[in-house]
Amino acid sequence: MEIASPTGIGLRQPHYALVLEERPPLGFVEVHSENFFHDGGAALQVLQRARECYPLSLHGVGLALASADGGGDAHVDRLAALVDRFEPALVSEHLCWGRIGDRHYNDLLPFPYTSEALALVAGRVSALQDRLKRPVLLENLSAYVQFRDSEMSEADFLAELVCLTGCGLLLDLNNLYVNARNFGGDPLDALDRLPMHAVGEIHLAGHAVTEYGLIDTHGSRVCDDVWALLRDVRLRGVGAPALIEWDTDLPELDLLLAEAAQADRIGGLDRELDHARAA
Repeated sequence: MEIASPTGIGLRQPHYALVLEERPPLGFVEVHSENFFHDGGAALQVLQRARECYPLSLHGVGLALASADGGGDAHVDRLAALVDRFEPALVSEHLCWGRIGDRHYNDLLPFPYTSEALALVAGRVSALQDRLKRPVLLENLSAYVQFRDSEMSEADFLAELVCLTGCGLLLDLNNLYVNARNFGGDPLDALDRLPMHAVGEIHLAGHAVTEYGLIDTHGSRVCDDVWALLRDVRLRGVGAPALIEWDTDLPELDLLLAEAAQADRIGGLDRELDHARAA
């Protein structure tokens, strides 16, 4: 099932029943792949019902493609089985590391953007795409440290990765904004460096403002500056579907739908502007 409408929401357990009963007008729903790796049970039944109502996006949080150690084969096996069973419209992963040997860290950890790391990640991404028989979207990361050994920016690293592997991008605008605020950069500069043609999905989320900087929490409404980034991306001609990503302090479903409607309005205004320019 292809995604025909511009905005979806992350489908979380407290909203399962309401979404499936009321079937609000959403472009798609997204779930975390690892929550559905088991062979049976109620969760898989819910996912099957959701798949019958909406296009499905599988978003991975545990593959840790940039980990220096090998491994992860069992994880890929489970992901491949899930993809084969549900035939999602989109499959995505984070560009991060999180594994040393048989130890897996429950976090999305940054790494130095070097040519050595690029070769490692490109090989992993190519192997993953071959196994899944489809392109995979890689997400830019929210990070709280930077590395002196980095030879390029994250945006340049992602652009090279797209060229080497043919993968797509999951453009998380909140992550882009959080990093720019914390490290003193300009999110528009990052957008200029990214290959916009490769963007297959956009994430929108909220963050916490602390005395130490911004923290990517997925626990509040999208801020005005991130909405402005979405408008900029739409004006660049990127029509990829957007997702309202809310994982902590989960609100009532109506608030998620209101955020999705705001994203739709931004897309609609931009389409009107395009028509006006053409006229």
